[in-house]
Amino acid sequence: MMTIVRLTGLEELDGLGLAELIKTKEIHPKELLDDSIKKLEEINPKLNAVINVMYEQAIHSIKDIDYTRQFPGVPIFLKDITQEIAGEPITSGSKAFINYKASKDTAFVKRMRDTGVLFLGQTNVPEFALMGITEPEFYGPTRNPWDSEYTPGGSSGGSAVSVATGVVAIAGANDGGGSIRIPGAYCGLFGLKPSRGRTPVGPNYGRLWQGASVDHVLTRTVRDSAAMLDELNVCEKAAAFQALPFSEKYLDYVDKPFSKKLTIAYSLISPLGTKVDQECKDAVMKAVKQLEDMGHHVEEKTAPVDGRKIANSYISMYFGEVGATFSALESILGRKVKQSDVEPSTWLLGLLGNSLSAKDFVLSLREWDKASYLMESFHHTYDFYITPTTAFPPASIGELGLSTMEKNLVKFVSTFGLGKLLSKGGFVERLTEQSLERTPFTQLANLTGQPAMTLPLHQTSNGLPCGVQFMAARGQEHHLFQMAGLFEQTSDWIDVSKNPFYQSTNS
Repeated sequence: MMTIVRLTGLEELDGLGLAELIKTKEIHPKELLDDSIKKLEEINPKLNAVINVMYEQAIHSIKDIDYTRQFPGVPIFLKDITQEIAGEPITSGSKAFINYKASKDTAFVKRMRDTGVLFLGQTNVPEFALMGITEPEFYGPTRNPWDSEYTPGGSSGGSAVSVATGVVAIAGANDGGGSIRIPGAYCGLFGLKPSRGRTPVGPNYGRLWQGASVDHVLTRTVRDSAAMLDELNVCEKAAAFQALPFSEKYLDYVDKPFSKKLTIAYSLISPLGTKVDQECKDAVMKAVKQLEDMGHHVEEKTAPVDGRKIANSYISMYFGEVGATFSALESILGRKVKQSDVEPSTWLLGLLGNSLSAKDFVLSLREWDKASYLMESFHHTYDFYITPTTAFPPASIGELGLSTMEKNLVKFVSTFGLGKLLSKGGFVERLTEQSLERTPFTQLANLTGQPAMTLPLHQTSNGLPCGVQFMAARGQEHHLFQMAGLFEQTSDWIDVSKNPFYQSTNS
């Protein structure tokens, strides 16, 4: 077997930097690919970021590279849900889909392929991307490279780890309730969730999670994210939603100063009224001080929405989507879905989805629309809204899983057909709080369709990254990139290469 020699210095470059080396023929795509493979083989047994490798396919694709593209020959990973690659499995983190293979590229994947990248594999996700941690029973947990006893977050946890370790500079991700921003915050990365309708969703769907979920990428640098969104920014005519047109280049805004002093709101209060860890508050206050030092006006002001209603309407969508996924799975399996096909928590959500009425589902979507108008008005006054990305630093591996007692409760409820009973007596409200109390800040932007980003601006006393979330009005991604570019030049920006798994190893 050929020994792959890991090249020095490449881990210091982002995707655009690597692309430039390839375009100028200072490095061959095969050399870069070999380098990524070598690093993956070193870290994956310890961190479990990638669940399907595509080495041969990537090598075979080198001959088809168009060197005029933005990222020719740059290896990336895609996420093991919705980002379907023709002929490859897509399991959504579940054993139930282990035999399913995609018949064609999704529109997002096709658009990514057109940038010139090479697909190196698929990253680990929680089952059906339903959790803010990445610990599927079928594949096992993905671990945080800053400390492998902790979660990297979810649901794009595998993608975050592949970037945070320097295996790749860019990885595909999506965000239906914080799934780009949460792992970005926990792994010390930049992560932007675009406006609803900004990136492709077809051809199998016209909307993902009723428009709450949007595909994009996780990166180490702001400019990689901006350059990729330039490539992914499309008006998909068949899609249910289209974002406000943007004809300029996002990349041009990364180094562009603001032409005016900004008015910015921030909040340290959980929308659920639950606890927010002091480290997460400290992260926000660092950003506030930086902005004030830049001359901007910053004031404490909570978003004008009912956080509890937003959370409940988000969870209702969860229930319905899991129920719909079960229906799709039945078509694939040719039989009814059984409790043993999925994880206990997923089964519980499916039971609740089946008990949710059409009226309740419609009422929950109306809350999204109300919040959208309220936030649009809010942004007439405030250019940005800042919160902690998460209410707590990363949890330890296994900390947030179901207990044996809870698993037995799910089994009991299922056996005796008590799904409808669960929707009564405040159970859903308690489940909502338990599910979202650690990550209550990110869902709002998904429901309103606004763009939002996490910036790596703080580390906890034990060295774990802690992110700061910025939200802007719908269609204002360019201003988020502008703001991120400013912070990227400050000393508060976390150097992700300082984590113990991001070290150059030569052999």
